[in-house]
Amino acid sequence: MDGDRTNGRTYVTAPLQYMIPMAVKPRSYAFPPPAGVPVRTSRYAEHPVPVRDGRAVLGDLSLDGHGFALLRHRSAVTDFYDAAQLKAVYLPEVERLVAAATGAAKVVAFDQNLRSSAVAGDNANGVSEPAWRVHNDYTERSGPQRVRDLLDLEEADFRLRHRFAVINLWRPIKGPLLEAPLALCDARSMAAGDFVANDLIYPDRVGETYAVTFNPGHRWFYFPRMQTDEAILIKCYDSLDDGRARFTAHTAFRDPTTPADAPPRESIEVRTLAFFDPEEPAGVN
Repeated sequence: MDGDRTNGRTYVTAPLQYMIPMAVKPRSYAFPPPAGVPVRTSRYAEHPVPVRDGRAVLGDLSLDGHGFALLRHRSAVTDFYDAAQLKAVYLPEVERLVAAATGAAKVVAFDQNLRSSAVAGDNANGVSEPAWRVHNDYTERSGPQRVRDLLDLEEADFRLRHRFAVINLWRPIKGPLLEAPLALCDARSMAAGDFVANDLIYPDRVGETYAVTFNPGHRWFYFPRMQTDEAILIKCYDSLDDGRARFTAHTAFRDPTTPADAPPRESIEVRTLAFFDPEEPAGVN
């Protein structure tokens, strides 16, 4: 069955790609690896899971509780493929939006990914394909490391003594988004053992992400037919382990209800560091 309605909540059943457990730490390359070296050492298997309509429970979802939240925001950017506009207009917009939504004292937008399923191959013209594997962008180790990488030593030392989070802002560039929507896993449904640290190799450094192994208890959500004035906040790391969401697994997925003539997905995701004062506001609840 591809779709159903239970207790007034709509869902689709779709295959998500989970990592197959392995005995050694997996690794993958963020650029074409040397000849004869595989792009990744891990293997993945598809598991059909129900992906629930998040709009049906929108008032119940929160960034600190579930690890993600849907926001309304209309960007002033007229061309998301224009690097100058991204730097001058969009990154400051994202910083203000994340600060307003979370109560963070300072937000630093430091990276962005443009994605389209129409692009053949990774990083073609600076645009990547959708990420089809269940993952989380940062780990217990790599979250703090990005603070050290991006801030000067004195400020990094100060910020790392207080709470901070890595929060992504994801949005469609064209809407309604019908093809390759984003699925997000309720952080409360995940166990620590579901996450597997994966070395992500860059030309100049080695980062670390979490791959995710299958757990039938995972609860997945998505927001159908997203428009360009909608955006999703995703909690990829939180330095405090106090019961709130810390890591949020997510992935593109193939929605079985997508029309055959649906236009290719086009989206942009910006990563931010959100720093909180010792006496922080409650944030998104």
